[in-house]
Amino acid sequence: MNMDFGNNIFVDIQEKPQPINSQIQEKINLYSHNEKAISIGDLGDIISKHKKWKECLPRVEPFYAVKCNDIYPVIRLLADMGLSFDCASKAEIQKILDLGVDPSRIIYANTSKQLSFIKYAADNGVTLMSFDCEDELTKIKKEYPQAKLVLRISPQSNNKVICQLGRKFGCHLSTALKLLQFAKKLEINVIGISFHIGSGCLEAGAFETAIEQSRRVFDIGLSVGFNMHILDIGGGFPGEKNVQTNITFEQIAKAVNLSLDKYFPSNDVRIIAEPGRYYVASAFTISTNIITKKIVTDEENVLPKGDLLDHPTAQNEHLRMYYVNEGIFGSFLPCLIDPGCYVPSHFTNNHEEVLYNSTIWGPTSTAVDLVVDNIKLPDLSTGDWIYFKDVGAYSYTTATNFNSMPRVEEFFTCEKKLWEQVYQHDQC
Repeated sequence: MNMDFGNNIFVDIQEKPQPINSQIQEKINLYSHNEKAISIGDLGDIISKHKKWKECLPRVEPFYAVKCNDIYPVIRLLADMGLSFDCASKAEIQKILDLGVDPSRIIYANTSKQLSFIKYAADNGVTLMSFDCEDELTKIKKEYPQAKLVLRISPQSNNKVICQLGRKFGCHLSTALKLLQFAKKLEINVIGISFHIGSGCLEAGAFETAIEQSRRVFDIGLSVGFNMHILDIGGGFPGEKNVQTNITFEQIAKAVNLSLDKYFPSNDVRIIAEPGRYYVASAFTISTNIITKKIVTDEENVLPKGDLLDHPTAQNEHLRMYYVNEGIFGSFLPCLIDPGCYVPSHFTNNHEEVLYNSTIWGPTSTAVDLVVDNIKLPDLSTGDWIYFKDVGAYSYTTATNFNSMPRVEEFFTCEKKLWEQVYQHDQC
C-alpha cells in the first residue's frame, strides 16, 4: 500500500518488510533503465530508533540535527513524532517552521551566525541559540537581545571520535568565566551550557568527561548570576547497525545516565541533545550500478612517488577497479572524512567464490572520487549492482551536482505496525 506523504512523496507501507536486498532487487528490475543509483529509506527504522532513545535516555530531550539529513520524509516524520530540532541556518529554521513546528522546539545551534539569520530567528520567535565568543554576543545583543543563550564549550578530552569539532567550535574552559561576565555586562540572558564531543563517538568516556566539565562551567554561570537551567549534551551518538565499532549506543547511554545522575541530579535542569547520525544512519541503503570495470596489474596501479592521491591498494596481480554511478560528490562524501565508512554488499550468493582485491570509484572526472579502496569482492561485471547500508547520515545533505551527475532515485518504505505507532491507520 502506497501512502501519500506530501511533497509528491509516497511511502510503501508493508505488512512484513522484505529483506533489504530483495527490496533493492525489486527496484532495480523496475527502474534500472534510467541508470540512476537507487536509494531506499526505511522510515520504520527511524521510528524504532526514537523508541530506543526514549527507553535508554529518558531524561534527555532530542533536538534532531537537521544538517545530518534534511529530506522531507525524515524531518516530517520526526516532527510528527514530537521531536525538537537543532538548526544551523535561516533556511533550516524555515524548513522546520514550514512543518508547523513551534519555534520553542528549535535551537539555533550554530555558533557563527549571520546578522540577517539572527534577525530571522528573532522575527520568528526562535529564542534558544548558542554562542562561544564575544563577537557572537555582540551580534546577538544588536539583533536579538531577548534571546536565551547556551554557552558552547570545547570539552578537553583525549577520547576518540571520528570527527573532532573542538578546534572550530566551542570556547576553552579557561575563557568561560570571561565570556559569561561579558554576557552579564551586555545584559544578555545565558541559561545553560552546551558541548559536542565530535561526530561519531568511539568511547563513552568522551561524554563522561564533557558532562563533568560542563558542571564546572554551569556553576560558574550560577556564580555570575545567571539562572542556569539547560544542559545540551550535543551529538556524536552512533546510528549505524552494520559497521563494527568499539562502542554501542546503549553503552554510551548508560555512561551518560550515570554522569547526569552524578553531576546534574536535579530535575530542575533540562537536559537536551542534538542527535543526527543516531536517527538516520541505518535507515538508508543506496545501490549503485557498475558502469565500467577495469583490471590492472601492480605495475599499472603504481602512482608517482609523493603523489597526493597515492592511496594504498591491494597487492594483487589483477586488481579489480569498478566505476559506479554514485560517488563522493553525490551521496558518498563521508568517505572523504572517514575512508572505509561504507562497506559494499553484492547479490552473489556463492560463498565459495574467489574474492579479489578491489577498488570502487565514483563516476566523476576527478581522481579524488574514491568510494572504497582495497576491499575484497567477487569478480563482478559491468551492469552488476552493489549496495551500501548505513548511508543515511551526511549523505543526502552534502550531495552536489558536480559534473551534472544525476541524483539518486529515492524510495521510502515503512512497516505497517511501526507506521501506525505514529499515524492512525491510513491517515497521515
